[in-house]
Amino acid sequence: MTILDKIIEHKIKEVATRKEYLPISKLEQRPLFDIAPLSAKAWVTSPNRSGIIAEFKRKSPSKGLINGNVKVSDVTSAYVEAGASAISVLTDEEFFGGSVDDLLASRGVHRAPLLRKDFVVDEYQLIEAKSIGADLVLLIAACLEPKKLKELAMTAKNLGLEVLMEVHNEDELKGHLNEHLDLVGVNNRNLKTFEVSVETSKRLSSLIPNEFLKISESGISDPSTIRELKDFGFDGFLIGENFMKTEDPGKACKEFIEAI
Repeated sequence: MTILDKIIEHKIKEVATRKEYLPISKLEQRPLFDIAPLSAKAWVTSPNRSGIIAEFKRKSPSKGLINGNVKVSDVTSAYVEAGASAISVLTDEEFFGGSVDDLLASRGVHRAPLLRKDFVVDEYQLIEAKSIGADLVLLIAACLEPKKLKELAMTAKNLGLEVLMEVHNEDELKGHLNEHLDLVGVNNRNLKTFEVSVETSKRLSSLIPNEFLKISESGISDPSTIRELKDFGFDGFLIGENFMKTEDPGKACKEFIEAI
């Protein structure tokens, strides 16, 4: 069993528990549920922003603890001030040390688009995302059959949320593309070996239809890589570990953006 298999197995049980604890009817009564989401597409392509989707991530299965000494509200507000186009917040607790409270805390200190970064397996998580102030949700092709991913994407769009689909290879991309997506992200990390290479983004760039914004994810640590990937048609760049491994992620983000 791979780490991804373990995550999904745990997530299915977790969501079942959350449904009992906090049913959909309660989620829909939350004040944030009725607020119109922001457009990550508009922010990522704005000439006044950087295209960077800056991520708050405490730990990961592959790296262990990355940064346990900073507050999500401080870091994400600093990301926005630095010029980030959107903010990604990990809400998985078991494997990444995050929570829905992290996203709520981030929502409370800025009005930039917020990506709920999690392993979505059920429409409940989409409704929950809307209720905690997310504007954008992640659907991972490696976790979902094409039919299920399309159904979840359609549900997200009906809620007013934008959808970022993440792929790792050609097969996932070709098999999961559908009309309900807004952004397509290429994760440069190989799920089997955990090796990272931006060549993955370059290889898949021409296969992503122009109707979707192209996002490159993982393994970006040099501003020159951003300029290089832009030549391949990428609009946005999800960066987390490169900032989070420093003592001051917000400062690291600011210096990175200034160097682009």
